[in-house]
Amino acid sequence: MKATHNPPTAAPVTTADLLRMAALYLRRHGWHQGSYYATTDTPTPPACAVGAIGIACTGHRIEQFAQLDTDALVDYLFAVRVFTDYLDTDTPAYWTDELGFVLDDDSGCLPYSWNDIPGRTAEQVITALEAAADEWDRLHTDGGED
Repeated sequence: MKATHNPPTAAPVTTADLLRMAALYLRRHGWHQGSYYATTDTPTPPACAVGAIGIACTGHRIEQFAQLDTDALVDYLFAVRVFTDYLDTDTPAYWTDELGFVLDDDSGCLPYSWNDIPGRTAEQVITALEAAADEWDRLHTDGGED
């Protein structure tokens, strides 16, 4: 290596990192149900799980994820897919209302509906994001490296 060569000093951001950043965002700025973000003019509104993943991928609030540049869109879609896979494997994919009627079946759990289940808590969402990140690391790293 030449004396003038500057090697990269930052490690690449992994999918697990994005999921943990989403969890941290929810801890710091609040959790929301019903839409990506709570109705507010602040740049850091309370967010649902998927909205927080979007902010983790871009660094800012986005209204239309389809308008992202290609790299950010790929990161976003992949992180949502990893979170969805985690939910499908590790959490019930259906719930019932107070009368016992099934509101969603077990054909697959989407994080949008999972986030909005009545009785869901912020801590459950944050814990699931962190657990999905841990699972990603367990499956894709050896000794903490990619």
